[in-house]
Amino acid sequence: MNFSVSPEGEEFPLPESDEYAEEFKRVKDLVDKAREEGKEIVVVMGVGFVGAVMAAIIADTKDENGNYSKFVIGCQRPSTRSYWKIPLLNRGQSPVKSEDKEVDEIIKRCVLETKTLVATYTNECLKLADVVVVDIQCDYVKCELGNVRTGEADMAALEASMKIIGENICPDCLVLIETTVAPGTTEFVALPLLKKAFQKRGINSTPLLAHSFERVMPGRDYVASVRDFWRVCAGCTDEARVKVEKFLSEVINTKDYPLTIMDRPIESETAKIVENSYRATILAFLNEWSLFSERNGVDLIKVINAIKMRPTHSNIIFPGPGIGGYCLPKDGGLGYWSYKHILGFEDGDEVFKITPTAIDVNDTRALHVAELTRDALRNMGHYIAGADVLVCGASYRQDVGDTRYSGSEIVVRKLTEMGAEMRVHDPYVDHWYEMENQDTYPASGQSWKRFFRNQDGLAELKIESDFSTAINDIEALILAVPHKEYLNFEPETIVKMAGGPIAVIDCFGMLSDEDIRRYFELGCEVKALGRGHIQQIKKEVQKRKLQQNS
Repeated sequence: MNFSVSPEGEEFPLPESDEYAEEFKRVKDLVDKAREEGKEIVVVMGVGFVGAVMAAIIADTKDENGNYSKFVIGCQRPSTRSYWKIPLLNRGQSPVKSEDKEVDEIIKRCVLETKTLVATYTNECLKLADVVVVDIQCDYVKCELGNVRTGEADMAALEASMKIIGENICPDCLVLIETTVAPGTTEFVALPLLKKAFQKRGINSTPLLAHSFERVMPGRDYVASVRDFWRVCAGCTDEARVKVEKFLSEVINTKDYPLTIMDRPIESETAKIVENSYRATILAFLNEWSLFSERNGVDLIKVINAIKMRPTHSNIIFPGPGIGGYCLPKDGGLGYWSYKHILGFEDGDEVFKITPTAIDVNDTRALHVAELTRDALRNMGHYIAGADVLVCGASYRQDVGDTRYSGSEIVVRKLTEMGAEMRVHDPYVDHWYEMENQDTYPASGQSWKRFFRNQDGLAELKIESDFSTAINDIEALILAVPHKEYLNFEPETIVKMAGGPIAVIDCFGMLSDEDIRRYFELGCEVKALGRGHIQQIKKEVQKRKLQQNS
C-alpha cells in the first residue's frame, strides 16, 4: 500500500480505486444538503499555499442576511506527495503553516462548525460545481543558476487540470484561474483545452473562463492578504467577466479594496508578471551599488536611509542575500518564456533585457555571502574547509517561516560546496524541506542541489531550535535574515556563547557601528554586504589597540 506522509510524519494510505464511488457519494450528499440551503457550490482545485486559505475564505462567505452562502470542496490530487492534505483538512487542520493565527481558526471553523468546507480527492466533484477556482501550481524551472533565459514554464499540471475540468463541469460553471501563469495562458492554452473537452461532450457553448491573480503574503496577515486586498480580474467573454466580478465581490472585501477589471485575461496575467518583475528589478538594482560600497568605504545602509527621507524614494529596499518567496524569483521568467512559446515572437532576447538580468542577479547574489565568509575566516587564519558555520535564518524574509527560494539556501549550498560544516537556526522554521527532501522537493530533479557539488549530506541538515546549542564552538556566524530575534544580539554574549572570537557576516545591515566596533575589539572579524565602512572601523580599533600597547 502506498502512503502519503505529512510534514509531521503521519502516514495516510492512498485511496484504492474501489473507494472513489463511495467518496463521490459522500461529497454529493453534502452538496445536495447545501443546495437545499441555497448555497452556491465552489470547487477549489489545489489546496496548497494559496488554495487552502482561499477555500476557507470562500467557505466563510455570508450573504446580506448573514447566512453562509457558499459550500466549498477542496480537491487535491491523491499523490504520495500531496494526498495528506485531504485528511488533514477534513479534520479541520490547516495543511499550511503560518504565523497568522487566523489561518488555523478559519479552517477549523469552516470544517467543524459551519460545515461549509470539505476536502476530497475525486475529480468527479467537479460535476457538482457552480464555480471552479484553479490554484494548481504553474512553476518556472530554471536549467542554470543565474541564467533565467534557459528555463521552462512547467504547465503540465495546469494543462492536465483544465482537461479534467472540461470533461466534468456543467456548461454554465465559471472557471476562475487564480494561479500566476505565463501571459496568454488563459486565452491561448486553457480556453482551447476547455473548448475541446466541451466539443467532445457535445456542448456547443463557450466555456466561462476568467483569470484573477492572488497577492498572498506569508506572515501574520496571511488571510488578510487574500481577503482584504486589491484584486485584478478579467473574463474571456462578457458573461465570464460578469460572473467573475460577481463572485469575487461576494467572497473578498471589494468594498474597501475595489476590483480592477481588465478587458482581457492576458492583461490580468501581465499585471501580475509586471508587478513582480518590478519588485525584483528594484531589489536587483542595489546589488551593483552594494559591491561599489564594499569596495569604496561606503555604508550603503546609511545611504539608503538618507535617500528614503525623500517620499518619492521611500520604497527603496536593500536586497540582502538575494530575494525569495515563490513569486519574485521566477515570475519574470514566465513573461520571457511566454513571449516566445505562447505568443510566438522570436526577438525575446532583444526585447527582454532588464527583467532577466534582475532575476539572474537576485539568484546569484548570495554567492557573494559565501565569499565574504571565506575572506573573514581567512583574515582570522582559518580555512573555510571544515569550518563550523552557523546561518541565522532559513526563511526568505524576516519574521515568517517560508523557505521557498530563500537566499539562505544558496549561502548554505555554496559554503557546503566549499567544504564548510553547516548549521542553521531559525525561530520560525521547523523543517527545511528544500534540504531535508532535496531529492524530491519541490519536485524530482528540481532542487537547487543540482547547481552545486557535494550536496548529499545536506539531507541530514536540521534546523536547530536552541540557539545556544547552535552557536556553540562555531567559527563563523552569518546573520542572513533580519528576524526580530536577531536584531539585538550583544557582541559580548555572542562571543561568549560561541566560545571565542568568530567571523561575523551581516547580510542585512543588522549590526550598528557600535556592534561592529565591539566585535573587532573582542578579536572577531566582521564582513557585511554593502558596508564598506567596516574596514575603517577595523583600522580605528587596531590603531587604538596599538596606542594602548605602546
